[in-house]
Amino acid sequence: MNTISPQHTGDRRRRRRRLHSDEFKANAVALAAQPGMSMAAVAMSLGINANLLRRWVRDAEIQPRRPEPIDVPKALPGATSSPAVSGFVPVQLPAPAEAPAPASDIRMEVRRGAVNVVVTWPAALASECGGWLRDLLR
Repeated sequence: MNTISPQHTGDRRRRRRRLHSDEFKANAVALAAQPGMSMAAVAMSLGINANLLRRWVRDAEIQPRRPEPIDVPKALPGATSSPAVSGFVPVQLPAPAEAPAPASDIRMEVRRGAVNVVVTWPAALASECGGWLRDLLR
């Protein structure tokens, strides 16, 4: 489907450069951003070149987005007035939970036909365990 009207200049035909609205570009970028959508498929469905769509997506990622305006009170009750209101608000975070202790052993169950073997291997020797398992599964 050719949507570009040719211009006749003597024996040669020239295509005019198409201009796309900002709304069309934003719609194309939004379609390309959906999970599972390839840029090539979106570009093909819109009748544009995939490289053009990639440029629009890159430009949309680079452009700084205007932050949503927020209501910031002029002064908090009981606080001293300051010349500039900062957007920073300190938040107290809970203490991090202790990370679980690393496993001291690697335990795996290997089934080969009617044979079922349970192997326990020291975690400190994980690379040797990987080599043994690779040799076993050959």
